[in-house]
Amino acid sequence: MLFKGINLDENSRCQHYHSELDIVALKCATCQSYYACYKCHNAMESHPFEATSSDESYPVICGACQTYLPLIGYKSGSCPHCGSAFNPNCQLHDHLYFTKESHYDEH
Repeated sequence: MLFKGINLDENSRCQHYHSELDIVALKCATCQSYYACYKCHNAMESHPFEATSSDESYPVICGACQTYLPLIGYKSGSCPHCGSAFNPNCQLHDHLYFTKESHYDEH
């Protein structure tokens, strides 16, 4: 599997986030591993989740089709490859997953 987490299903839903739309895995800058969420990462690793920087090519994996996505592809709200929708509430955690300079400017 391309991603890790606690009680994962095949689409990257974990024990913490498991709605139909919770289908992304995010890359930790420290260990370079993809996790269903920062809570899973922090429970399974000996270091805290570290946000990826703006130069990270593929900080996200779509859990539905297993495609590596650039930030702009993820920020579109659905996978540009398979069309699966992402949970819009994940934006509340952007500061945990992406450094400030990597936030996609929608203007």
